[in-house]
Amino acid sequence: MPLAITATPPISLASLQHDFDVFSWQSFVALNWPANADGTPNNQLVIGQSPNAPVVWQSWKESRDIFLPGGARPPAWNQTNPVPDVCKTIDPTIIPPGTIHLTQVGKTPNVLDESGEPFQTGPLIDQNGQYTRYEILTNEAMFNYILDNNLYSKSGQKTFGKDANFPASDSASGRVGAIMLKAAWVRMTGKFNPSRYHTTYALVYNNPEEQNGVKPACSLERVGLVGFHIAHKTKDEPQWIWSTFEHVANAPTKGEPRSLPAYNFFNPACTECKVNEPPPRPWNPAHPYTAPTQVERIIPITNDTKKLNQLYHAALAKAVPGSVWLNYELVSTQWPTNAKSPTDPTGAPAPAFLANTTLETYIQGDVRQTSSSCMACHNNATATNGLFSDFTYLLQRAQ
Repeated sequence: MPLAITATPPISLASLQHDFDVFSWQSFVALNWPANADGTPNNQLVIGQSPNAPVVWQSWKESRDIFLPGGARPPAWNQTNPVPDVCKTIDPTIIPPGTIHLTQVGKTPNVLDESGEPFQTGPLIDQNGQYTRYEILTNEAMFNYILDNNLYSKSGQKTFGKDANFPASDSASGRVGAIMLKAAWVRMTGKFNPSRYHTTYALVYNNPEEQNGVKPACSLERVGLVGFHIAHKTKDEPQWIWSTFEHVANAPTKGEPRSLPAYNFFNPACTECKVNEPPPRPWNPAHPYTAPTQVERIIPITNDTKKLNQLYHAALAKAVPGSVWLNYELVSTQWPTNAKSPTDPTGAPAPAFLANTTLETYIQGDVRQTSSSCMACHNNATATNGLFSDFTYLLQRAQ
């Protein structure tokens, strides 16, 4: 896992953007490396071998395993959490090892309890008429900071009584700091070919506490990865480095030729579909079919990032011909150009706007205070005690 960027002279804004994009790809490779049973990298394999087996990040702690009902203390890093009662009705002998738990269906207050997060969005419906599912995970360093400071509960945050300050990665000491991930998944049914996705099995849970009017239900599903955020706090980037990746077939880019016959979140034949608009309420993932969301990318991937994607795809194909990871691309990396600015706590991010079509679908664009910017948005994050939560909304989940 890279702990700092390697700056390539001559230094310029463009050269640094390239260096941060390289950092993002290095991070993506490290996180998606095949894992041993304990979640450590399996150095007997390379990325792309043992397809669909668990990778490094899939052993990390999901937010629902950290912020428990009643502010209960979560189990230690190497311990597991019990599944919801309704999921216990599924025969355990048919649940494969490494099965994950998916609950979250959107980034809005009534389906996601991070109610302080600005911008209204909504659920994302794939071309099979199914709800996209999301998870937010932390690495061990971030988890331990939450656990050691009792930030998993409202009472613990009140007693803590100061701004959160997660540990930062430090290349000089080799210390790995806080890393937070967001992943978007779709069911591998209907129009989707599982061989083109990194897949896993998931207990997909409809949670009435998060989704109004939904009855508790649980099913075992094969799901495929379509969106992937990496937020990494480093010594020189206290505003974190924000990297975002997507499946190459998610959506076309507005104004560019449509290069694929089919997309995960776009129907080329639907000329009357409204673009980048949330589905009408009420939202209910229990429905067997919901009209798909028509999605376009608003800000194009830059030519330099496209070239870098091609270089990494070539390296992945050389390592493992036909690697499933050839179906994923870097959208961009947001980083602070002036991390120590005395007047701008966001560090003057570049690029100014960054959006993943699966995670910020409805707030893409380049309008300040309205369009998606990782650092500008997360700079507003507070804990339940009203104090700064160090660029994460996770602490608001505490009970």
